[in-house]
Amino acid sequence: MDPDGVARAFVDHYYTTFDTNRAALVGLYQEGSMLTFEGDKYMGAAAITQKLTSLPFAACKHQVTTVDCLPSGPAGGMLVFVSGALQVGEGEHPLKFSQMFHLMPVGPGNFYVQNDMFRLNYG
Repeated sequence: MDPDGVARAFVDHYYTTFDTNRAALVGLYQEGSMLTFEGDKYMGAAAITQKLTSLPFAACKHQVTTVDCLPSGPAGGMLVFVSGALQVGEGEHPLKFSQMFHLMPVGPGNFYVQNDMFRLNYG
C-alpha cells in the first residue's frame, strides 16, 4: 500500500463527492467519527452529513493545491492534510481552506474518516 497514493485517491473521491452529491459522504463516516467545522463540533455519520448538506450554497468546486500524508499509529491509520481553494458561486472569489482527515482502516485498502477538521483560511 502506497500511503501517498491512498491519500490522493481518498482526497479525489471525497471532494468529487462533496461537489456533486454531499449526502453520499455519509458512507465515509461512522458513528464514532467527529467533525470540527469552523470550530463547531459534530459526532456521528448522520450529524456530520446533516452539517455538510445544510451548508448555505447549492454548488461548489474544490481546487486542491496540496495533499500531505503521514502514517498514524500501529492500527494502520493515516493523517491527510489538504489545502486548496473553494469556489462557492459564479463570479465569487475562491475561498482558501485547510482540511485534515484522520483515516482508519476497515479492511484491506478501505478506510473511514475517524476525525475531520475544516477551516477557511482568512487573511
